[in-house]
Amino acid sequence: MQLELLNDQGQATSKVDAPDTVFARDYNEALVHQVVVAFQANARQGTRAQLDRAMVKHSTKKPWRQKGTGRARAGMTSSPLWRGGGRIFPNSPEENFTQKINKKMYRAGMAAIFSQLAREGRLAVVDSITVDAPKTKLLAQKLKSMGLDSVLVIADQVDDNLLLASRNLANVLVVEPRYADPLSLVFYKKVLVTKGAIEQLKEMLS
Repeated sequence: MQLELLNDQGQATSKVDAPDTVFARDYNEALVHQVVVAFQANARQGTRAQLDRAMVKHSTKKPWRQKGTGRARAGMTSSPLWRGGGRIFPNSPEENFTQKINKKMYRAGMAAIFSQLAREGRLAVVDSITVDAPKTKLLAQKLKSMGLDSVLVIADQVDDNLLLASRNLANVLVVEPRYADPLSLVFYKKVLVTKGAIEQLKEMLS
């Protein structure tokens, strides 16, 4: 598989060889969907809590007599049928949303995403990407000159200058290969990979 090598102006100057095991896999939509959903589910925190009818603050007095009113019989205002009453099946803080994905499936799903991005022209290679100072303006100008507004940068080494310069850019994310996740790959319009990161991705996903 050959990928486009971009210069500082975002123009394709040549082609770079990339491993077929990572960038030329068949697209498995069901597997990619499962990997993305599992990633989102594993990021959830079970911090929400609701009250059941025993936890609701209420009076135990019968709201009205059992018969003769024409209304439905009621025993307590904490009934789940009442507004302000307890929930029948409340959410608890101990709720676990995690989904297990085997390593082999995760690697295959990530490789399928990379391969599809390459086929759609949304993935390109650069020699390296650096900034001279930790200034957001410098990185913004560099990406603008390359014609990129929404981009995920996967660099083999992320120094402090590059990390600090990218933090305040809303549609830019700079990560090392080990921190690349399926959701970011799908979300950003363009993915830039450095030459050194290609070898690391090959070791991780082959």
